[in-house]
Amino acid sequence: MEQIKEIRSIRKEQFDALYRISRLLNEATVQENLVEKALDLVVDAIRAERALFVRYRPGDEPFTIIAARNIQKETIKDLSAFSSGILQKVIEQQTPCLYHDVQSDPQISQFESVRIQNIKSVIGVPIFNQGQIWGVILADSRTHRQEFNEENLRFLEFFANMVSLALEKIIYLEDLQKENAALRHELDLSAPLPEIIGESPAMKKFSTLLRKVAQTDATVLITGESGTGKELAAKAIHLLSKRRDKAYLAQFCGSIPDTLLESELFGYKKGAFTGATADKKGLFEVADGGTFFLDEIADISMALQAKLLRVIQNQEIIPLGSTKVKKVNVRIVAATNKDLYQLVKEGKFREDLFYRLNVFPIHIPPLRDRLGDVALLANHFAKTFGGKQYRFDPAALKKLEQYSWPGNVRQLQNVIQRAIILSEDQRILPEHIILDDWESPEQFEGTLKDFEKLLLKRRLAKYGGNRTLTAQSLGVSVRWIQLKLKEMEGESQT
Repeated sequence: MEQIKEIRSIRKEQFDALYRISRLLNEATVQENLVEKALDLVVDAIRAERALFVRYRPGDEPFTIIAARNIQKETIKDLSAFSSGILQKVIEQQTPCLYHDVQSDPQISQFESVRIQNIKSVIGVPIFNQGQIWGVILADSRTHRQEFNEENLRFLEFFANMVSLALEKIIYLEDLQKENAALRHELDLSAPLPEIIGESPAMKKFSTLLRKVAQTDATVLITGESGTGKELAAKAIHLLSKRRDKAYLAQFCGSIPDTLLESELFGYKKGAFTGATADKKGLFEVADGGTFFLDEIADISMALQAKLLRVIQNQEIIPLGSTKVKKVNVRIVAATNKDLYQLVKEGKFREDLFYRLNVFPIHIPPLRDRLGDVALLANHFAKTFGGKQYRFDPAALKKLEQYSWPGNVRQLQNVIQRAIILSEDQRILPEHIILDDWESPEQFEGTLKDFEKLLLKRRLAKYGGNRTLTAQSLGVSVRWIQLKLKEMEGESQT
């Protein structure tokens, strides 16, 4: 009878809310946003500003968020936005708590989060499972107190009882989400990098670094020679990241007039300049929540560098012709084939921007340092351009593997495309492989050490791996050959 009397004491709109919540919690299918939907109904029913549902486990960090929502039906992810002291009081007392005027209660107003968040009123209700406290539901307000009364406390108790009955489903959902996150993480670490091909030691090292940084929001600076695939690496970082479902945008920064590049990046207001007939969003704003790739970052002007620094430091942009600051949440990935550190020393690139970009540098090895990948790449490009599987004559593959590839993967791509056009009956012969002449050192883009390594590899290939003949052809000792090969092996493993 007492319970029926209590049910009758709540308002019709609250009774309707409880009915909707009970249907939601008892639906046949487990929804990922099940608890969030229920909390939205709670916030509306008791006219609170925020509601929190936490899991309780005794220990150093006893509370973890299952769901938290505000009156705008937005998700709150930061547990510190709520009072851990009040949560702890609910756990200690194991009974519902109603604080009608928190600021005037000396035992509650002392809590730091209550002061910082300026919380006026709080209702806290424990959730039990098999006689033990499983969690806590909290609702609070920072603007008014009149709604936090015994009636709303009873409503929240009814809600907590419903949740207790539905805990099996909620626990199943929680475990399912954890398992899904773990499986996705494992898949990300084991899956091939999107559109990036290579099994050489140098590429395995590169792939490991790329996968690790993709799981974070760190700014990445990709370096490497032209044609190594810096944009593919940037896109792989995005596709392996938590932002994969958001926008990915890329902007080439080289050889573009300053004003045009600035308007593209930051957008502009109507009338900002001649021809600005309407407002236009900049690419940073369009990429909000996602990843933005800035290619050839070394080519932007000093003035634009200062504005880019603001984006990275404060996640803020100001469109051309506007004085209003806009907040953006964008992960920056930048790339260059130039030595940014040297440009900093020469005063051609801002030092503060360099260190902001260089949070996590990744270097893509040139193709001459990963010649073992040439056959893999050649077969991939042949199938891509030809639409079917092509067979490479062993002499054709040898010709490819002995070349220096100053234009890197992009040049190999062009060579294979030409070979497909020239070939017949799906077979690629040596005469179909048309290479640029690189015999003179002046045409080689690498360092002297790189040239030395490449020359040794080519000469070894020429003599079928015979070290004695290779040493004779180079005018060095066999011991020198052995030391160089050991040195190269060590470099590829580090």
